[in-house]
Amino acid sequence: MQYPQLYDMGPTAQLMLMGLLVAGGPLVWVWRKSRGASPGRRLQLLTALTLFLTFDLVLFGAFTRLTDSGLGCPDWPGCYGHASPLGAAGHINQAVSVLPDGPVTHGKAWVEMIHRYLATGVGVLILAMTLWAWALRRQLSVSPWWPTLTLFWVCLQGAFGALTVTMKLFPAIVTLHLLGGMVLLALLRKQALHFGQSLHPAATGTPPHELQPGLYRLWLVVTGLVWLQIALGGWVSTNYAVLACSEFPSCQGSWWPDMNFADGFTVWRALGVDALGHPLPFSALTAIHYVHRLSAYLVFIGIGLLAWKLFQVKSLRSAAKWLVMLVLWQFATGLSNVILDWPLLAAVAHTGGAAGLVIVLTGVWAASPVQEPSTVPTVSSQRLHA
Repeated sequence: MQYPQLYDMGPTAQLMLMGLLVAGGPLVWVWRKSRGASPGRRLQLLTALTLFLTFDLVLFGAFTRLTDSGLGCPDWPGCYGHASPLGAAGHINQAVSVLPDGPVTHGKAWVEMIHRYLATGVGVLILAMTLWAWALRRQLSVSPWWPTLTLFWVCLQGAFGALTVTMKLFPAIVTLHLLGGMVLLALLRKQALHFGQSLHPAATGTPPHELQPGLYRLWLVVTGLVWLQIALGGWVSTNYAVLACSEFPSCQGSWWPDMNFADGFTVWRALGVDALGHPLPFSALTAIHYVHRLSAYLVFIGIGLLAWKLFQVKSLRSAAKWLVMLVLWQFATGLSNVILDWPLLAAVAHTGGAAGLVIVLTGVWAASPVQEPSTVPTVSSQRLHA
């Protein structure tokens, strides 16, 4: 069997053309939707649409991973040196004849390449958004550095996507690729709010509320827990440890099952083996799963407390409601992954809930700056002033 080169830049131009075609539809929609509006309004609409499409891309990335399509085309950026699975049909047929149920099939190749087309299209939209922001930097109070950072990050994300394939689904790389997608969502959410406040200062005025230092610290802790939980969830998924515990709330009939933390959380190792290359023991998969579950309890409590605090602020009640709905969604989809043998729909929905939490938490921070402690007058200073 002939194996392809891991990196074959031959179809790069064709892949970029496909990205332009994918991005063309959203760009035309933004242009028509905002016909007669100011250029700044079009930039704001483009940013919001790019955020939506990036959310969809994260979900499709989860679908690609969960259907074992990550190696559907075992080279990058094309498929056996071609821009689509159509040109690679002969190579795919040869791979299927050797391993009919292996990682390379026609269906998996299409899933993998569609994911790359969508990712390239999102990259083109971010490039357009960056160029637009720089062009408007003197007309509006819009900082072009946020989209520039986002453009750099999406290029870095593409590099991790390439390593995901060429390093054969190396768990640490796949988990970092997932986290990179979440960072991209956070960056775009920040910009959507930033552009809205910059373009409509008369309508928005000052931010709706300044986060008190205590509330900001709580937000910081909860946000850190959520990001840690996403990393642990990615580690569970990339190591295929979801079914290590098939019951809830106990695991394998015990509240503290046999767990091998050393092998389970050895970060730099290949898929399915320990640091020495031996098959990964089942107790290591159990440790990966159960730590994610225990951390979920902390996240559930933390988000509940944060939502309660945010609900007391009128301008932040909508965010509080979204947090409650999303954490319940995560509980339901996470539980169904365990007791229903990890159905594909529930697993993708679980990733979507995590992405939603990142968007909402980023929005709370971006729309409500932190109030400096020095700006809060003390009781003694008030009396002295009186």
